[in-house]
Amino acid sequence: MDINQLNCFISVAQTLNFSEAARRNFVSQSTVSRYISDLEKEFGVQLFTRSHRDVVLTNEGKTLLPYALEIVTTLTKAKKTIRQLRNGGTGKLTIGCDVTSMEFPSRCVAAFTKEYKGVTVDFRQLDAADSNQAITGGGFDFCFMPRDMVPESSGFESLVTHTDPLVVLASANGVFRGKKSVAPSDLADQRLVLLSESVAPILYMEIMDMLRTFHISPSIEAAYDSMMEVCVAVLSQMGVSVVPQSVASLVAGKKALSLPIADADTGISYVMAWSKSISNPLAKLFIATVKKFATDDDSGYGL
Repeated sequence: MDINQLNCFISVAQTLNFSEAARRNFVSQSTVSRYISDLEKEFGVQLFTRSHRDVVLTNEGKTLLPYALEIVTTLTKAKKTIRQLRNGGTGKLTIGCDVTSMEFPSRCVAAFTKEYKGVTVDFRQLDAADSNQAITGGGFDFCFMPRDMVPESSGFESLVTHTDPLVVLASANGVFRGKKSVAPSDLADQRLVLLSESVAPILYMEIMDMLRTFHISPSIEAAYDSMMEVCVAVLSQMGVSVVPQSVASLVAGKKALSLPIADADTGISYVMAWSKSISNPLAKLFIATVKKFATDDDSGYGL
């Protein structure tokens, strides 16, 4: 017994016409007759009574029909599911993002899940202290992070995705109200609210390097472990912050300003990293999607 025999049996049972069953299954009428005969021999019963004018489904045929429908439906679903899994059409991705990687991976995932609607995605915050284990330990399929966070290892691969310039995030009603940009010297007398070095070491280092370049001794009001805390502090006018442009764009508006830093070449290069031994069948398709958005020449933020 095979699925072709069952499909032809179902067609004959539904139409009571061998010619129509042959047309529906793209086979000859003699093939349909042979399939039905083979099924009757296998079950040892007559499935149809046939005359020159009529085809009638026997009681045994009526009993077989719902089972045949169930078998064909189940096999069709199984083939579709396996095909989609092979092609990346269904499944799950687990993606790690460091605290400053939000906008870029979200755009990639939005495009990916729009094309592959059967995919679910689990986002988790990436621990800056153990990025090597995060990439190679199997907890994540892909990790988005600053390039300088990627440890030296031969166990994984990475793709440069974009460079995100640093900007000043300030309250719209604060000291920089009405400004279009901020000079590094403008930060000399400001209280800074930053992400802590333990949570965002690359961002913290870039900010400190910029301030040292312009001989500014920072006055750090507070260092927080979450971006939400930084944003609330800025909106509360506890101070100003320096964050990647993509992060600032998420909160900038009537109450917050995202201000370029004039005369300062600041920016963080980001990558997507993954284990060389990744086995998720979605991997190749997701990498292809990310490459569509990536600006791997480090020339600027990939908008």
